[in-house]
Amino acid sequence: MAIIAMKRERAMRSVNIAELKDQLSKYLTFAKGGEEIVIRDRNLPVAKLVPFSSDEASEEELLLVGAGKMRMPKSPIKVDELLKIRTGKVPGNEAIQALLDDRAEGL
Repeated sequence: MAIIAMKRERAMRSVNIAELKDQLSKYLTFAKGGEEIVIRDRNLPVAKLVPFSSDEASEEELLLVGAGKMRMPKSPIKVDELLKIRTGKVPGNEAIQALLDDRAEGL
């Protein structure tokens, strides 16, 4: 039995695992329509099925997500913070030699 609860003046569906397994297509349709569904195990919330947002994803990223080789970020990447991460320093000649070694090995 599915339960519908109100979340910020919006209905949120809730479903036990057994019913979700039996009616997966139905609940995927709800998610495609923009609804969030709380998944329960013995009435205890354990997961949430949410709509996929591909607003800023490229076609290549969507293909990688579909193949299971990539996950979309949960929040936007903050480039400023990313660039503040300290990296190790490798002398230029060592980096070039490592690259040449990799190419020679066929990596």
